[in-house]
Amino acid sequence: MKFDKPATTNPIDALKVVGRPIPRIDGELKTTGRATYAYERRDAGLSYAYGYPVGAAISKGLIRSMDVEDAKRAPGVLSIVTTLDIGERKKGEYNTAKLFGGREVQHYHQAIALVVAETFEQARAAASLIKVDYDEQTGSFDLADAMKSAVKPDEEEKPDTAYGDFEGGYERASVKHDAFYTTPDQSHAAMEPHASVASWDGDALSLWTSSQMIDWWREDLATFLDMDKEKIGLMSPFIGGGFGGKLFLRADAVLAALGARATGRAVKVTLPRPMIINNTTHRPATIQRIRIGATEDGRIQAIAHESWSGDLEGGKPETAVNQTRLLYAGADRMSAMRLATLDLGEGNAMRAPGEAPGMMALEIAIDEMAEKLGLDPVEFRIINDTQVDPEHPERPFSHRDLIGCLRVGAERFGWTGKAKPGSRREGNWLIGTGVAAAFRDNLLVPSGARVRLTSEGRVIVETDMTDIGTGSYTIIAQTAAEMMGLTVDEVEVRLGDSSFPISAGSGGQFGANCSTAGVYAACVKLREAVAQTLGFNSDEVVFEGGKVRAGNRSVQLSEAAGTEGLTGEDTMEWGDLSKTHQQSTFGAHFVEVAVDVYTGECRVRRMLAVCAAGRILNPITARSQVIGAMTMGVGGALSEELAVDTNRGFFVNHDLAGYEVAVHADIPHQDVIFLDETDPMSSPMKAKGVGELGLCGVPAAIANAVYNATGVRVRDYPVTLDKLIGDLPDVA
Repeated sequence: MKFDKPATTNPIDALKVVGRPIPRIDGELKTTGRATYAYERRDAGLSYAYGYPVGAAISKGLIRSMDVEDAKRAPGVLSIVTTLDIGERKKGEYNTAKLFGGREVQHYHQAIALVVAETFEQARAAASLIKVDYDEQTGSFDLADAMKSAVKPDEEEKPDTAYGDFEGGYERASVKHDAFYTTPDQSHAAMEPHASVASWDGDALSLWTSSQMIDWWREDLATFLDMDKEKIGLMSPFIGGGFGGKLFLRADAVLAALGARATGRAVKVTLPRPMIINNTTHRPATIQRIRIGATEDGRIQAIAHESWSGDLEGGKPETAVNQTRLLYAGADRMSAMRLATLDLGEGNAMRAPGEAPGMMALEIAIDEMAEKLGLDPVEFRIINDTQVDPEHPERPFSHRDLIGCLRVGAERFGWTGKAKPGSRREGNWLIGTGVAAAFRDNLLVPSGARVRLTSEGRVIVETDMTDIGTGSYTIIAQTAAEMMGLTVDEVEVRLGDSSFPISAGSGGQFGANCSTAGVYAACVKLREAVAQTLGFNSDEVVFEGGKVRAGNRSVQLSEAAGTEGLTGEDTMEWGDLSKTHQQSTFGAHFVEVAVDVYTGECRVRRMLAVCAAGRILNPITARSQVIGAMTMGVGGALSEELAVDTNRGFFVNHDLAGYEVAVHADIPHQDVIFLDETDPMSSPMKAKGVGELGLCGVPAAIANAVYNATGVRVRDYPVTLDKLIGDLPDVA
């Protein structure tokens, strides 16, 4: 099915199941421990062994030699596979960093060997006996230094844009702002580690793993192993968090496959927590410059956003300027990205790549500009709203209600406007409030599904879509139930298996809208098959209450299935609607913080998010996604920072003790409001996504609230007490 015209009335609009607050159908499995995650996989017919990875102890250079003799003689050791044994391998389409193979070391903790033994403990002990001789080379690890030699990325990254005359417009502006902002390297820090279990049956590989994108992994693993993709079965039914860190094939999957082939056993491999942070991907640090020029009445005349980030050679920039190209009006505009080469681990997608760090800077700058203008920061944002793409005015937004988010949020939160910084105090606590807009693009990715009607009148949905804790099982069940006139209990959803039709996968906030659209398309095929079997006109048929009705005739759905059942399969493809109309999601974040006048300790007291993101398919799962994202934003604002050893080239705080994430217990009150809206140009579901929108803007809202509480402006994240305490005596 191709979606190339705005959606009209369709079966989803009945909203008998879709849009309802149905509890997650996988919730009981997870809360009772019966959901099987990758490393827990155990089949009765397989003999399991355990692999322990060895990471490089340098950040850049070559491996001269590896001595594995002592490790081979250690108790329980079955096999040792080294990077020198297998030599250079092709990198897949989605990988920047080398996963394994060859002498070159690109970054610290790059996988260089795997020890396979009868037990995990034996493999770990033997791994410590491997001796490696390196030819260490000088690397680049400091973005502030490397930005001097940063270059313009490939044009396919759309590094620069210009509209109007920024320099002229900025020069003519009555009120100006020009400042630099920095965001640090950050880790996904998912609860479930990167883990895989591999086994071979002849030349066919089965891999149980923790993957957000089944087909991407399968493609790249086939490239690495130089084998037919169809010979790889990849399964990932449950994932304990990903946040983008499991979008791409990682070393655990490669090592498990190699270890299993070397031993003839099923091999389990999990990356230790320190190796996850240095070996896998991370959100790269940025240095950003924002300039805004406005008229005295608060209308933006000129706006420029420049960003510098770093990655391994051949990598891509953090697209931190993207939202600035679309979020606010302004006649004269410029944006630019520059990429430095750094010899740290691969910088890549982490929840809301681009917009999340970009809005950490932009939404502080907007507040600073509002203050210079003497305007309420909410009103300043409203004044500069736009209903068209500012750089392509002929291209309107498909649906945009940023103003509604700001207005509703201000009323519900009790926004008081331009409170003087440092003016509110409760005992030893300075109290402040902050606001920020939220923005995230609505991406469209083809997505397929297979829907089978059984002789009992039940429906089975099969798609390689994944559930990373987002509620995919539930919203897909709701979609099929709505389309086929059933309850959720009469639908079985099977996910995360490469033998199923290729879906959009989980990433970029596109998973919910696109995967349900794929199920919608498959259900349309199944509805047509049912109508044809029963002799109904497919344009008139109604599916309701487990029955099929047309005119005065009503038949049980199960009758259409017969003894063999019926199947519908299709893929949702996308036309040009996203080209003719800009599709985005919008929101507003309001935050109240308290800052201790003596220590500078910051506490978030309450948070509100208002989201405009099309039809909400399930308010329970959507709210869960948003409050989780809000919590993640608190960590990004106040604590999360991968500290770089700029001499040795690695992340020092590479565990969950030193890398501090926020949790729900850190925030006494969170609330979420979804505006009642649909976007017919987005999909037949008229939905979008919320999982990343809930993060975008949160750190800036907190930084703005801290400023309002203390009068101390911090432009370098995270906002830690050492950046406040020096100026607090004046305020206190």
